[in-house]
Amino acid sequence: QVQLVESGGGLVQAGGSLRLSCVASGSIFSINAMGWYRQGPGKQRELVARITSIGNTNYADSVKGRFTISRYNAKNTVYLQMNSLKPEDTADYYCAAARTNYGGMDYWGKGTLVTVSS
Repeated sequence: QVQLVESGGGLVQAGGSLRLSCVASGSIFSINAMGWYRQGPGKQRELVARITSIGNTNYADSVKGRFTISRYNAKNTVYLQMNSLKPEDTADYYCAAARTNYGGMDYWGKGTLVTVSS
């Protein structure tokens, strides 16, 4: 099993920045892709960004150019740097991990709340 713990959420004004972190523990050898998803009020959960074990990334169109996903394998950590935040970025942000690089996510964190005020 893999446990994922997010941190770094909070309240920020529009135009500001936040960095989310997610630390994995447990059977980390089984992890390939990691990613960030979010669920806003009244919305479905959606992919924000994903990174494979070899560093290939993909982003939701709504965050391209503003958010950057990275991972530090030695610390079993994935980051999401969020710049130029907008009120519509307000959501619970979830870290996720997959046993394959291009399959569905197998493990989920409990989420961290990001609130962007206008």
